Amino acid sequence: MSDESGQVPEASDVRWLAITTRDVHAAPPFVYGVITTGVYCRPGCAARQPRRGNVRCFSDAAAAERAGFRACKRCGSAAGTAAEHRAAVARALALLDDQPAAPSIAAMAAAAGLSREQFHRVFRDTVGVTPRQYMHRWRMERLEQQLSRGASVTEAALDAGFSSNNRLYDHGNVTGLAPAQRRRGAPGESIRYGIADCALGVVAVAATTRGICAIELGDGAAELQQRLAARFARAQLAEDPVLHDWLAQIVSQIERPVASLSLPLDIQGTAFQQRVWHRLQQIPLGSTRSYGAIADELGQPGAARAVAAACAANPLAVVVPCHRVVREDGSLSGYRWGVARKRGLLTREAAASYHAAASASAARHGSAQPDGSGTIVTVGE
Repeated sequence: MSDESGQVPEASDVRWLAITTRDVHAAPPFVYGVITTGVYCRPGCAARQPRRGNVRCFSDAAAAERAGFRACKRCGSAAGTAAEHRAAVARALALLDDQPAAPSIAAMAAAAGLSREQFHRVFRDTVGVTPRQYMHRWRMERLEQQLSRGASVTEAALDAGFSSNNRLYDHGNVTGLAPAQRRRGAPGESIRYGIADCALGVVAVAATTRGICAIELGDGAAELQQRLAARFARAQLAEDPVLHDWLAQIVSQIERPVASLSLPLDIQGTAFQQRVWHRLQQIPLGSTRSYGAIADELGQPGAARAVAAACAANPLAVVVPCHRVVREDGSLSGYRWGVARKRGLLTREAAASYHAAASASAARHGSAQPDGSGTIVTVGE
């Protein structure tokens, strides 16, 4: 019997025995799909036993999904496919390194070993953006490289995979600036900024009309003004009190961390950097990840150094929490705004996570709650 084709198991097949006995340790491992439900399970699933004639066995979840089955939510069959999905995405992304021109989405799906519809879902769930969005960012990265080397807009657009200048402008671009402006260094871009004191020193927030483009930490206002002036040397830089509300939210996040902030962001970076920054924003408050773990989650094992470089290039302190990435042994590595600030952020976030858990526990038991200072206070019975 071929696992890949998903044939009906024979009554004497050891896999049918594993299904009927709900053997979670069946060897070799496999999954089975049920044609009447369109769902695939692992042999230990507690769901109602299917008729043998409705069962199709597969060597792994990827094969079942290629046959059109979806993962069972009851037995968590999807959980075991995370590594398979990351590997599939990694195979697709490898095409970007092997080909001078942008591959088609269909070619990437084929490299991943998935149908186009399945590839779209797996890619989106693994990377955080759709294949089309990712490829647009990749093309814009190529465009930027060619423009920085002095190529004309037309030459750069064709090299990046746009069929014409019109296609380039129709799709927009990463920075919101016209490509010709970008080629000249984006002179005239309007950048507003605000500076405030915080528990870690001083924080500066800079924004375009599209959202926050930089968050800097430092020891004094003059230092941060110099950094912004150097970073946006060809832009029109001006202090703006209207940013006070955003500043207040970021200062509050530093001093009294919450799970997430809702702020408009104008964050620029390469396609890989964008993937890393998106993944950082998914690290829960009070938790950390190693550089290698982030690389694995992105489906690119061995890219720990590239992840570290993306963290170092992060322009938005606190909001994109690169401070939550540590060495493999849990020790703190470098941080562009200082290791002491990294330690301070993690300490505050760990305390906030503890208080939140204590409050939730107190609410469930109705007996105690934190008083805000870290002490558990007994409340009236």
